[in-house]
Amino acid sequence: MAFPIGELARQTAVKVPTIRYYEQIGLLPEAPRSEGNRRLYGSTEVERLNFIRHARDLGFEIEDIRELLAMAAQPQSSCHQVDSIANNHLAEIERRIASLTALKRELTRMIEECGHGRVCDCRIIEALADHSQCLAEH
Repeated sequence: MAFPIGELARQTAVKVPTIRYYEQIGLLPEAPRSEGNRRLYGSTEVERLNFIRHARDLGFEIEDIRELLAMAAQPQSSCHQVDSIANNHLAEIERRIASLTALKRELTRMIEECGHGRVCDCRIIEALADHSQCLAEH
């Protein structure tokens, strides 16, 4: 059963402009058109778009998703490359967490050192104005 782009968007919780973008960059194949020139989709596109949306929700980059989709189309192949992409992504997430943890620590320290007096004596303003006062790595 074929349905229009609005229905695909509803079924997958992906906005219409995003669906068009994914078609434009080749993540989704270009949809066949009705006699009225409307894009028509089916269950295959729903499954593919759900895969893409979930991968994006997990933070995978477009090129990684492109590779993962290509590998998913070859189910008998080794999953070594899939593991590699996932491991690289996990390492990037761990790097971001470490960076955010350092930022949290520094901001907490700045807030704790604030005397809650006047802006002219504010430790937060001082630290923001002079990055050398930060303890976080920079």
